[in-house]
Amino acid sequence: MLVEELREITAIPGISGYEENVREKLMEWLEPYVDCTVDTIGNLIVELGEGELKAIFMAHMDEIGLLITGITPDGKLRFRKIGGIDDRLLYGRHVDVITESGKLDGVIGALPVHLNLERKFDTVPWNRLTIDIGAESKEEALEMGVKVLDYAVFKKHFAVLNNRYVSTRSLDDRFGVVALVEAIKDLVDHDLNGRFIFAFTVQEEIGLKGAKFLAEHYSPKYAFAIDSFACCSELTGDVKLGGGALIRAVDNSAIYTRRLARKVWEIAEKNDIPIQIGVTGGGTDASVFQSKSEVLALSVPIKYLHSEVETLHLGDLEALIKLIEAIAFEL
Repeated sequence: MLVEELREITAIPGISGYEENVREKLMEWLEPYVDCTVDTIGNLIVELGEGELKAIFMAHMDEIGLLITGITPDGKLRFRKIGGIDDRLLYGRHVDVITESGKLDGVIGALPVHLNLERKFDTVPWNRLTIDIGAESKEEALEMGVKVLDYAVFKKHFAVLNNRYVSTRSLDDRFGVVALVEAIKDLVDHDLNGRFIFAFTVQEEIGLKGAKFLAEHYSPKYAFAIDSFACCSELTGDVKLGGGALIRAVDNSAIYTRRLARKVWEIAEKNDIPIQIGVTGGGTDASVFQSKSEVLALSVPIKYLHSEVETLHLGDLEALIKLIEAIAFEL
């Protein structure tokens, strides 16, 4: 079940600011269970329970990608990066170019080693690369349906490794989206001690924009981000894939609320949910609530983050879903 949900939702393109297709699929998934609303900036909102606003759980819908900024006279597409993409991952890659009329295959070309007369193999910066869609002129590219402000994403390939790992592009943060959907489905028929908001946010990869909009309108006691934990290196210590759900205690955006971290750890232990705690880089939606709420990021460890081969352990995702549900029951 989780594998098929991950397969379906990660295949949907949706860079920051272009999340509508992801949102439509989530609304389709949730429609049999709950009512959904969409706010002004594009966040998808689900509310469960009644009374005082107890907590907000957030997972972002957007992914990193490339925004088309121009078309050269010979039909190549110029672009800029949206979100944190290592330039080394662009060279010689297949991409899907997403237009209003459909999807086009594209490639980011690479100079053959046979023609590299200077024998230089330095990383080529993104601003010197273009996307080749097979057009021979700007006019032909336009006729194919491409225009400025269309976008591209890495070609998606979905792999299940050794029956326990999933590897694909955009697990960040589509695994979090799946975790929230599954938690909502399990919680919808239960009485909760207060009101809980589940938000599928937009534009996280370019500065937590959707979460900042939520923070202007809601003041929950607790704010949780369900987001990835870049793993594994000397920075992340003993955290490992297969070790369970994860409390992301510190990153570049926040030192999260220690009291809440301890409370969540106790909830996990009480419910026999495997749990880890660690430090990583990056930032999450929860950090923007620090001035008004106790905040925490909940995660699973992901290897090779922000690449085409992001990898997670299915057991960790199962543990995370159970943890979200337990938190909603016991806060």
